[in-house]
Amino acid sequence: MAKTKQSSTKTHATKASVTTYVAAVENERRREEARILVKAFSKATGWQATMWGSSIIGFGRYGYTYDSGHAGEMCLVGFSPRKGAVSLYLHTKSPEAAALVDRLGKVRRSAGCLYVAKLEDIDLDVLGELIKTSVASATKEFTAKGWPVSHA
Repeated sequence: MAKTKQSSTKTHATKASVTTYVAAVENERRREEARILVKAFSKATGWQATMWGSSIIGFGRYGYTYDSGHAGEMCLVGFSPRKGAVSLYLHTKSPEAAALVDRLGKVRRSAGCLYVAKLEDIDLDVLGELIKTSVASATKEFTAKGWPVSHA
């Protein structure tokens, strides 16, 4: 087994206030979307929001160690109200999650996240289902790898 290397990842959980961060989002629409998403993620997970790095609002956490030995920690699910689009960080590999993404609405997909230009372009009820499915599938996958998962 490879020796664990200390994480050089820039994104870590911080003690910064989510409320303060959201209130400081410059664009008024993005600020309101962030408020809505904090409520949606909190309702779906039952967890409190935590700032990760300077701009990701995350829920839960998992630790990881890659075969290379690189180790770190990241939020289980989360989002970032970026200027061009809201980035949703969800685990969408499972067939159930993929089906929900298809029903979500107008999103752009990448390997690690979904991009939403305007929150009104997606179905928030489907998003709630997708968050729950994402948490369940990520927890199952990461636990199987021996990576610790926490809902704190």
